[in-house]
Amino acid sequence: MYKGILDLHSYWAFAVLVLLLLAALNAFIGLSSKRAFLPKDRQIALMALIFTHLQFVFGLVLLFTSPKFDAAKALGMGGLMKNSELRPLIFEHPLINLIAIILITIGWSKHKRAAESTTKFKNIGYFYAIGLVLLLSRIPWSQWLS
Repeated sequence: MYKGILDLHSYWAFAVLVLLLLAALNAFIGLSSKRAFLPKDRQIALMALIFTHLQFVFGLVLLFTSPKFDAAKALGMGGLMKNSELRPLIFEHPLINLIAIILITIGWSKHKRAAESTTKFKNIGYFYAIGLVLLLSRIPWSQWLS
């Protein structure tokens, strides 16, 4: 089960990153061209939001089924923070990704309350872009691409 969830989490990440990039670029293009916020803009942002939330659920399942999680529990929080192999995977990656997903969700929520297209594009563009940068900063590149 662990291997299957790990593969799903790894491959789903490609779709998440592409959709977030697409949603942010679409918002910035819409903002710069001063066009109306269309249903397709909403759909692109919504797909990115959904895929991001699903990725987080897959990540949580992966975290709690991981053999590394058992090793982290045995070390305790102090030991985990001193362990340079486990800390990024068990603590930093989930925490920063949670913050990124919260920011993406805030961008989605703020866009729904906005009346003007410019404000909608700004909320999606800025919050999704910041979330994307945070996600990219905590990907375990050496493990993911191997």
